[in-house]
Amino acid sequence: MNHKAFVTQAIEEKQSLIIDLSDQIFDFAELGFHEFKTVALYEKVLKEEGFHVEMGLAGMPTAFKAVYGEGKPVIGLLAEYDALPELSQKGGCTMRDPREDENPDGHGCGHNLLGAGAFAAALALKKYLEEHPGKGTVILFGCPSEEKGNGKALMARDGIFDGVDAAFTWHPMDTNEAWTVSTLANVSVFFRFKGVTAHAAASPEQGRSALDAAELMSVGVNYLREHIIPEARIHYAYRDVGGIAPNVVQGRSCVHYFVRAPKSWQVQEIYKRVIDVAEGAAKMTGTEMTYELYAGLSDYIPNRVMTELVHECMHEIGPASYSEEDYALARKFLHETSTEAELEAKKAKFTRMFGAGRLDEIMERPIHSEIAPMNWMRPPMSGSTDVGDASYVMPTAQLMLASATLGTASHTWQFTAHGNTDMAHKAMLTAGKVLALAAIRLIEDPEKLEKARAEWMAETGGVYVCPIPKEIGPRLDE
Repeated sequence: MNHKAFVTQAIEEKQSLIIDLSDQIFDFAELGFHEFKTVALYEKVLKEEGFHVEMGLAGMPTAFKAVYGEGKPVIGLLAEYDALPELSQKGGCTMRDPREDENPDGHGCGHNLLGAGAFAAALALKKYLEEHPGKGTVILFGCPSEEKGNGKALMARDGIFDGVDAAFTWHPMDTNEAWTVSTLANVSVFFRFKGVTAHAAASPEQGRSALDAAELMSVGVNYLREHIIPEARIHYAYRDVGGIAPNVVQGRSCVHYFVRAPKSWQVQEIYKRVIDVAEGAAKMTGTEMTYELYAGLSDYIPNRVMTELVHECMHEIGPASYSEEDYALARKFLHETSTEAELEAKKAKFTRMFGAGRLDEIMERPIHSEIAPMNWMRPPMSGSTDVGDASYVMPTAQLMLASATLGTASHTWQFTAHGNTDMAHKAMLTAGKVLALAAIRLIEDPEKLEKARAEWMAETGGVYVCPIPKEIGPRLDE
């Protein structure tokens, strides 16, 4: 039996288990660092399937690793499973309709599918290693709180990925393509100013305004934007303006800053300059400034050797096979969840993607059912992911598969609504097959694995500086 047939059979034998796992997690819809029912389910199922499971990694009760096999190479699979706040939605429903329970949250980024697809690949790799003992080790890493808490950054910092030779993952999206683009690194920081309150009319000279300091910081950062690379982003929000009384000089303020740039070292350089601006604002107002790094992420480094392998395996496995019922549901999502302006914007996007001659076809069958060509020339994505931190400590590749109607944005109730449909299940199972096939090909080709690791070493120098200092742990209670 060839490798394609092997992984296909291995995953289809466990299809009901994989889908049930995904759908239960869809219903749990737990936020980052609170995925307790989710990881209890993973622990139970993985132990029943013969994995050695270790829970509670890097100070995170909802992080785990499940190991099978022995020796080298060690192949990692990265699973995510956290939900997003306020995105509860009934599956398959094209109107805004939260589920009938008390949980307001939902899987608006498809992480129930992401984790279950990685689990599917782990099952196939376990079966392969059962038939080829001593050929290597597979580890399914349970990575909590991708959305808000940088779980993989903490795992990378604390050595959880040490010894892994290569890692794969995937992400539910609205298209099928190997992930060739990097993402933005970032830091998330709170700046706090402490001043002196006073009567703003009777004795303003006795006051030192913390709100003035925060506003001067904002002015200074606005000027700083002129002198940083154009790809960088600095944005902020006031978290505490010191009160609501205009006749009181505000004695406290807090402003929350994000600094993003294509590379981690660029973020760190800009971050230091933002701190200088904050210190200057404090001096100008006679206030005291403190800052607290809340979180941080590294940029994602797609390993070209492994990503090309993933692309080859995507073609070998082929796109998911969608039914007429799937296309009918996609049409409903496209037309019933879009305003007239949004629909016109989607038509323009589809025309750019597929050409004007195919627009009618795509509007009639709006699921991406082909594999996009590889494109290494695109700029970094505007968002961030903690997969970036994983890619700094081990060669990493990932892919996207269409689990939602074309044009559906992540982090929306519309994306949540796809999360337990047949369309999404098919993409998830396909992802498992692609990941497993790519991993087996890497195990069977030590030269390719060595090339992947040589590329990773050339990119990183084998050096990883976590943007989250060692003294900052996971924010489990937030």
